[in-house]
Amino acid sequence: MNNQRHWAIVPAAGVGKRMGSARPKQYLPLAGRAVIAYALDTLLHHPRIDGVVVAVGAEDEWWPEVAAELTTDKPLRVVIGGAERCHSVRNGLEALQEWAAPDDWALVHDAARPCLSAADLERLLDELAADPVGGLLAVPVRDTLKRADSAGRVAATVDRSQLWHALTPQMFRLERLRDAINAALARGLLVTDEAAAMEAAGFAPRLIEGRADNLKITRPEDLALAEFYLKRRMAD
Repeated sequence: MNNQRHWAIVPAAGVGKRMGSARPKQYLPLAGRAVIAYALDTLLHHPRIDGVVVAVGAEDEWWPEVAAELTTDKPLRVVIGGAERCHSVRNGLEALQEWAAPDDWALVHDAARPCLSAADLERLLDELAADPVGGLLAVPVRDTLKRADSAGRVAATVDRSQLWHALTPQMFRLERLRDAINAALARGLLVTDEAAAMEAAGFAPRLIEGRADNLKITRPEDLALAEFYLKRRMAD
């Protein structure tokens, strides 16, 4: 199925309150570049990604600096994001209709995940090429998990044998994903990832095991870890 087209959406309108920084986490400096620049480079330089849409905040003052250093001959469009991730993704899907067909693949990737490897991206594209639903990169849970009660004490130890950490990209057919997100929003569901929207629509996304170093920048200590991973990869 070599005629399939793949489009990426990068929601980047969040403010990252947990970082405790005036600058949104996707624009924090990481080994000399903004966090989001690494995510975009991986997508834009992959030969099977046909174009990218970035959803930024209405008051975003940092995006132009990032855009100026990107090099690509692929379509790269910027749209205004929404109050929540799902709103930003929906806006990106609407913008993609200018280039894409309803049955094209849409891959949504977090702006704050700078360590996505080209090998993981390739595996996702290969494994889902003929899948009727689509799916996402994920890693099996390794830690022991505890469920807390209202007093902050352990209520139970959770069986982790079938639990996974959801990563991105998450890859689904464009029109089906758009319809699923719109349906979730119509029900008042602010889904936190695309797989949840598809699940709410009755689908069972496929889990594709990826690398655990595809981490999301959410806390200050994540920056040092991401820099370690990136520098080790560059040295290989």
